[in-house]
Amino acid sequence: MNGGILEISLQGLLYAFLPALVVLFIMWRWEAGTGTAVYAMARMMVQLFAIGYVLIYIFDSDSYWVIAGVLTIMIVVASWIAVRPLGDAKRQSWPNSLLAVGFASVVILALVTQAVIGVEPWFSPRYVVPLGGMVVTGAMNSVSLAAERFQSETARDEPVPDARRSAFKTAMIPITNMLFAVGVVSLPGMMTGQILSGVSPLIAAKYQMIVMAMFFGTGGIAAAIYLELESRRAGGD
Repeated sequence: MNGGILEISLQGLLYAFLPALVVLFIMWRWEAGTGTAVYAMARMMVQLFAIGYVLIYIFDSDSYWVIAGVLTIMIVVASWIAVRPLGDAKRQSWPNSLLAVGFASVVILALVTQAVIGVEPWFSPRYVVPLGGMVVTGAMNSVSLAAERFQSETARDEPVPDARRSAFKTAMIPITNMLFAVGVVSLPGMMTGQILSGVSPLIAAKYQMIVMAMFFGTGGIAAAIYLELESRRAGGD
């Protein structure tokens, strides 16, 4: 199997954005938030190009302080993004989001890198940074869904325990759907990338199992912590 990755030309990269342009056109015609979508796409491109250059430095780093700093930035930013749907209430809920995302991400990342994979040294950036990004993203998405649903339910004067239960179930829907679909409907990013780089599909499958378990555990724990803290703040049982 060829272990090389095919280079993507600028023309090929532009072709990849054609479906996105179609969606943006539809959003414009339907007045469905085109400005936000354009900003998100532009920000995505800038961030990915920037992180591509930054990762060159990070992957060559032998300082655990650098890696710890990267993870801290990930957690802080993700916890803020997670409460973005709450509008004016996001400042009050952000500390709970920060605690939920941070605790779940750090604990599960440590478990996976040390007990499951056995990364040496423990702060090896080529493992810790990509896996850290995955667990933080999983926690962020779950907390975001839980936060929005909990706010909606309590705004309708639902009892706090019922609102918490509904919000947690909502937060777990995307992760559960991923578990049902993986390997049958889709080959997720990590597995696809490893296969493209020449890794045995069986080895790639094992890594993907770890990632899926990571997503489920991190998302569920982060959502549960956030909802428990918010329930107490709301005066529920």
